[in-house]
Amino acid sequence: MKTFNYHSAKDVKEASKLSSSNSAYLAGGMTTIPSIKLGLASYRDVIDIKGIKSLSGIKVSGKSVKIGATTKHVEVAKSKDVKKAIPSLSALAEGIGDPQVRNRGTIGGSIANNDPSADYPSACIALNAVIHTNSRKIEAEKFFKGMFETALKSGEIIEAIEFSIPQKSNYQKYPNPASRYAIVGVYVAKHKSAVNVAVTGAKSCVYNDKDLSKALSNNFSSSSVDAVRISSSEMNSDVHASAEYRANMVKVFAKKAVEAC
Repeated sequence: MKTFNYHSAKDVKEASKLSSSNSAYLAGGMTTIPSIKLGLASYRDVIDIKGIKSLSGIKVSGKSVKIGATTKHVEVAKSKDVKKAIPSLSALAEGIGDPQVRNRGTIGGSIANNDPSADYPSACIALNAVIHTNSRKIEAEKFFKGMFETALKSGEIIEAIEFSIPQKSNYQKYPNPASRYAIVGVYVAKHKSAVNVAVTGAKSCVYNDKDLSKALSNNFSSSSVDAVRISSSEMNSDVHASAEYRANMVKVFAKKAVEAC
């Protein structure tokens, strides 16, 4: 493992000043540390932000749930406020990885990494999340750009993620038996204006399936899913599942999510 300079930032302003074109922010370290150890990534500076108190915590209002970037998965899973406001979000957090990952990994780190099979990005899309950074607010639909790619600029820090509270919602996934990453995951959320159907694991980046969303907005019933055709042309294909299998699973888990709402 290559050497690097370690910094422990006392606040967001200091953390931002310490950043450079060859630096990384560290909170839970669930991706950053293994990547460095395996030689997949190298940084001149690693900036530890987990000690910044303003970046952690959960606040619930009448319309939204706001979660600090360094809040751990286990905290979201066990939060009584989250369970009451958006139970599907709490259940999603409970299904991430294993106890070690849930007790170290953070929500901000998860969406900043934007793994194509991660769970939280689907929650962001389905729940019309707004990502608060140290310089702006970004709508979830504009935040996730591609495989491991987001709208974050150099030095920009995620401070919190604000989720809209839906009328109904549920998340269903087919987990990899080893990592529990989603081979296919579908998050259905019914809002007053429309239904979002966020899909993770199926393509190179999380996405809102517009055809399923339209069908369910017109008739929120699992039978509406049957009439929607899911193309396999852009689906991932690997040792875990073919593109055709993933396309079929999108419909299967969309129906499961609707029925569980």
